[in-house]
Amino acid sequence: MARSIRYITGSQLLNVRRHPNIAIVDVRDDERSYDGHIAGSLHFPSDTFLDNLPTLLEATKGKDTLVFHCALSQVRGPKCARRFSDYVSEINDEMGIKNVMILERGYNGWEASGRPVCRCTNNACKVEL
Repeated sequence: MARSIRYITGSQLLNVRRHPNIAIVDVRDDERSYDGHIAGSLHFPSDTFLDNLPTLLEATKGKDTLVFHCALSQVRGPKCARRFSDYVSEINDEMGIKNVMILERGYNGWEASGRPVCRCTNNACKVEL
């Protein structure tokens, strides 16, 4: 059974961002390389997302909350969050994941609100929020 997927605001994410059990998953495609990204996020582009679900599961081992986003979190972010949730249910591997969330207003809203961004080119950003 697929778990419910909820939205989280930028303010809420900013308040919990330092919890070691949270992973932020950026599913934007090429725009991440020139627009920047949320510091500390993982990059799993939507155009290859399905092929990389096992890798994402491995990269988020030990996390209990995953927050997905794209530019606006209207199409790609929610779609990838649903696909991830369905995948975890299908393989019957909970891996301790309790929450699958979507960042309201996506990266564009996050950046427009003056929240911290990073411009490194790493797929797994090591910069803390």
